[in-house]
Amino acid sequence: MIIGSHVSMSGKKMFLGSAETSVENGANALMIYTGAPQNTRRKAIEELRIDEGQKLLKEFNFKDTVVHAPYIVNLGNTFKPESFEFAVNFLKSEVQRADALGASQLVLHPGAHVGAGVDAAIDSIVKGLNQILIPEQRVKVALETMAGKGTEVATSFEQIKQIIDGVNLKDKISVCFDTCHTNDAGYDVKNHFDEVAEEFDQVIGIERIGVVHLNDSKNEMGSHKDRHDNLGFGTIGFDALNYIANFPALQKVPKILETPLVKDEDGKKHSPYKLEIAMLKSGNFDPELIKKVVRS
Repeated sequence: MIIGSHVSMSGKKMFLGSAETSVENGANALMIYTGAPQNTRRKAIEELRIDEGQKLLKEFNFKDTVVHAPYIVNLGNTFKPESFEFAVNFLKSEVQRADALGASQLVLHPGAHVGAGVDAAIDSIVKGLNQILIPEQRVKVALETMAGKGTEVATSFEQIKQIIDGVNLKDKISVCFDTCHTNDAGYDVKNHFDEVAEEFDQVIGIERIGVVHLNDSKNEMGSHKDRHDNLGFGTIGFDALNYIANFPALQKVPKILETPLVKDEDGKKHSPYKLEIAMLKSGNFDPELIKKVVRS
């Protein structure tokens, strides 16, 4: 299993610190934001301590590095040309950073239509991607399956296909399959993942999945709310998520945890990733996990 989590890249250690945390968590993959996900302030590539981080990952036989673009860029905004142009220019530089980091995937929330309608947003996203993608890049831009919160697009497999169909460099495009988002969008990943996977394969092609975000959900299927939960403590449940993590067609695809940090009685936050990764490796749900995370 190729398994890891979102880890921070901040402070003086930058990517080296991300690698160290992932090794400590028992992972063999990792996902980072190149800066805070809520903004677009980024350090120069030369300051990211990439060589040191890559050396450590190689030493521990890591299989994959994934980068996630910040939430606030919106290629689907047709009302503000300046926002669209900013998103295009930022994502061009983000592709360069992802390539420098040796990432296989750059996960992107495709965008929101902010009132213009789905088709208008998809046309805008396609226009943007055709300006961003270049033949020389190694990283693939992974369009994330979205829950449908607000005016998000890419909430159905058909919408994602519509984007991919319009992209010129299709070999530079993949899909990030988020289990929480897909559940909240209305797909029964809990009880009928085989059928969901078959539907995805028929509409898009399952080989297009480049990364899986393995998250439980705080909400029922079809809620369109997008609130992640810890593995086995949400509405999807551990058995279904473990099944997806070991799904044969996704064997070589990295599974990335974005489950929430756990708060103790004093409000201090604790990372669950080391114990969640161990739980997935064992294949057995631990109902005491949350308590153990707080004590760790």
